Amino acid sequence: MRRFSLFFVFSLILLALSVPAARAEAFRYGLDVLDAQKCAPLQGKRVGMITNASAVSRSGEPGYRVLLRHGADLKFLMAPEHGFALDYEAGEKVGNAGVGDSLKVWSLYGESRKPDVSLLKTIDVLVFDLQDAGVRCYTYISTMKLAMEACNEAGITFMVLDRPNPLAPLPASGFVLEPRFESFVGAAELPFIHGMSVGEIAGWLKNRRFPGLSLQIVRMQGYRRDRFADELPGFRFRPPSPNLRDFKTLLLYPATVMLEATDVSEGRGTDAPFRMFGAPFIDSKLLIREIEQYRLPGVEFHRTSFTPERSKFSGIECQGVRLKVTGRERFDPFMTSTAILLSLQKLWPSETGLHRHATFFDKLAGTDRHRLMIQQQRPIGEILDAVRAQVRAFDAAFPDHFLYP
Repeated sequence: MRRFSLFFVFSLILLALSVPAARAEAFRYGLDVLDAQKCAPLQGKRVGMITNASAVSRSGEPGYRVLLRHGADLKFLMAPEHGFALDYEAGEKVGNAGVGDSLKVWSLYGESRKPDVSLLKTIDVLVFDLQDAGVRCYTYISTMKLAMEACNEAGITFMVLDRPNPLAPLPASGFVLEPRFESFVGAAELPFIHGMSVGEIAGWLKNRRFPGLSLQIVRMQGYRRDRFADELPGFRFRPPSPNLRDFKTLLLYPATVMLEATDVSEGRGTDAPFRMFGAPFIDSKLLIREIEQYRLPGVEFHRTSFTPERSKFSGIECQGVRLKVTGRERFDPFMTSTAILLSLQKLWPSETGLHRHATFFDKLAGTDRHRLMIQQQRPIGEILDAVRAQVRAFDAAFPDHFLYP
């Protein structure tokens, strides 16, 4: 009997070893989950939708078509900065448009950036489906906050179809926004790199700003915040805006976006926006030597030159630096950004122009503290310590702001 039992146990072990490891759970956007439900939460209701061309399902189907396919009574669409078709540059005013013969697209980046409350009173649910970039200054979060405010005033439901934060494995970093610096490029008191999905931010905003709002969050399935979005099985990358053209650019965006508030080109008007930066006054070799003293993890710097076709220094050759992420698990975008800014300010304090763009810089940073520390050439360790203290305080104040493990 004992011999039989041992044989039986040994056979079970061999069988277990011979079975292939289970495949990772397929990832599904909130839109796919709603699709699987045949849009049941929207049936019998009048619906509006904030979306654009990047908001597609796993199969590539636009979100608004998913709703129409299931018979949702979709009355109109709304589009944020860059427009519904993503054919407007950053900061360019977007006009109203249309899709097909009868579906109106109202602009939320034109005469007003907040949905018209009287228009919202003609529907029952406003659906939000946009791909965020994981950085507080990216304006889709600002659009969401204003839409939540308008829905609260109109007395209707706000529904978020959740999407991944593409940078989620990177820890939250950057200064937390101070209320006096709130603007359309900084709409909420979050760290600069916040680590949250749009659904998580919506829940956080409801608790902080709109406790009476009827909020529904359609959660993702198979989402893991310890993976970059392009590592999720089933994730489909679509550029969320014209200059975030690929995933490599998304990773570098938080490291170079602050250059928008300087007299240094962040690469707009070239084939590699946010992946390189420069100006006519820069000595690339000298700048790289200065930056490399910081021993930044997971990133390399290479000399380059470029001539923007538009934006800063249009038609003028710039000398600069191209960034290459060599280990994205170790890459620290905020540390990299701070090292770049400290180096530029040290070598070319007048030409870099922080003093000329102080107001805009402080709005992006969410504080004037970051700019002042750079202008004062404070040690990078001191700046990072200040940031870590703020992030720890944020996490302690809001321990339940994540929806996903």
